[in-house]
Amino acid sequence: MSRGGQETVDASTTDVTTTAAVRATTGHWAGAARLVARLLLAAVLAYAGLVKIGDLTEAGRTVALYRIVPADSAQLVGGVLPFVEVALALLLAAGLATRAAAAGAAVLLVAYAAAIASVWARGMSIDCGCFGGGGTLSGGAARGYALDLARDLLLLGAAALLIRNPRTRYALDGWVLDPKE
Repeated sequence: MSRGGQETVDASTTDVTTTAAVRATTGHWAGAARLVARLLLAAVLAYAGLVKIGDLTEAGRTVALYRIVPADSAQLVGGVLPFVEVALALLLAAGLATRAAAAGAAVLLVAYAAAIASVWARGMSIDCGCFGGGGTLSGGAARGYALDLARDLLLLGAAALLIRNPRTRYALDGWVLDPKE
């Protein structure tokens, strides 16, 4: 409408435009957060798995130190976990089967956090071995597990974000899956 040469703007049109702009900005940041979560999980799992693959015997010994699984099973668990971590990392890096890979990572992270909490609760003093190495700390020194648990819970949050909404930029899922899905 025009009054005396001036245009008037309907307030509802302005509100819709503003709401659309806010949603677009929010969607951009949410999409960026999911992309960062996917790539962060991929990087951490790849690094953890590749370091452990370098010495599978040591990985088995580290699992045995937790005293959660029988000693003969610890070697098998320690030998398999790094390959699972690398496989999940590859899927996440490619953005392929993102929801399933994030769910697999979440299962691992819950298990890792539970194992660390168990060791802490039992008063044991070991290096978690999360990124290779691992072992009993010398001199029975008390080990602070809070940072290990915080890291695992942060990564679990990233996995949960991807389970809830797995679509990210630069992912093969967009090419493989029906966009209407």
